[in-house]
Amino acid sequence: MSMPTKKKSSTKKVAKKVTKKAAKKVVAKKAAKKVAKKTVTKKT
Repeated sequence: MSMPTKKKSSTKKVAKKVTKKAAKKVVAKKAAKKVAKKTVTKKT
C-alpha cells in the first residue's frame, strides 16, 4: 500500500479531524450522562 505523500498528509489531517470530532462526542456523552444522573437523583 504505497500512497503519494500528498494523500498521506491529507489522510492524516482527516484523521485528526475525525479524532477531534470523536473526542467532542465522548465529552458530550459524558456530560449527558452527568446530567442524566442529576435528573435521576432529583426524581428519586
